[in-house]
Amino acid sequence: MKYLCLVYCAEERLHALPESPEDSECLAFARNLQAGGSMLAAEALEPVHTAATLRVRDGGTSITDGPFAETKEQLAGFYLLEADNRDEALRTAAGIPAARVGSIEVRPVRALAAGQDG
Repeated sequence: MKYLCLVYCAEERLHALPESPEDSECLAFARNLQAGGSMLAAEALEPVHTAATLRVRDGGTSITDGPFAETKEQLAGFYLLEADNRDEALRTAAGIPAARVGSIEVRPVRALAAGQDG
């Protein structure tokens, strides 16, 4: 089963704390997961000021700068994992270096069936 691990942290703290991970540590963690066959994809995101939020309502499209909502933590990146079950996905996510300064949301990926509403 696929699990998406969303990495959240306060952007200004991500690289400012003594326990903050360096890029090299994150790369090594990702390479280790990939070598073990459990990582399908992983990416870091650019700073939140580069984000845009798009909404389509009543046939019109609106685009605003920034993240979806005012929050103390922002989405910083993700890992897409293959795991046998939730417990295995949680154990893997616990090793994500950014968990030391933020939080990791672990969610199963839902397969979309043709002809069904999402």
